[in-house]
Amino acid sequence: MAFKWRKWNRAVHRDFGYLFFAMVVIYSLSGIAINHIDDWNPNFVVITEDIQIDPPESKPGKNELKKILERYNESENYKSHYYPDDGYVKIFIKDGAVYINLISGNGLIEKTKRRALFREVNYLHYNPIKYWTWFSDIFAGALILMGITGILIPRGALGITKRGAWMTILGILIPVIYLFIYFY
Repeated sequence: MAFKWRKWNRAVHRDFGYLFFAMVVIYSLSGIAINHIDDWNPNFVVITEDIQIDPPESKPGKNELKKILERYNESENYKSHYYPDDGYVKIFIKDGAVYINLISGNGLIEKTKRRALFREVNYLHYNPIKYWTWFSDIFAGALILMGITGILIPRGALGITKRGAWMTILGILIPVIYLFIYFY
């Protein structure tokens, strides 16, 4: 009885596709986030609000700062504060900070909120622990195997010896051309 390599090829491709479906989605979403890291923060949403206060006559203490925060419903979120120089105060609040120019009275409330989904997939993409790194390496090997088994599935005019060969060559040329233009 002859070895049925096509049957095994399809089975490996199919089963690895099922097994690693979530990993493909995780690494794809994280890849999108990393590709656009200069455009947005994939882990946090930053919310800012401009504020205006009456400039104080002297450096305000904790109680005066809490009264200022009260106007913006942040008094309960007060943690601490410091003066980077004579004209400014930075107030640390839960999940953010308040910056106030004590001379002009202009200020800014900056708060961060965890971004759902992207924060988690980025965490996994950065391989947080040794065992996850091993699983990620297995996944990377499985992707290589899925790529190889995937190009061997179609037969005839759509297979690797006809149309599939041209598509595979094109898929190889695109990153190679990009590297020659932008890397070398």
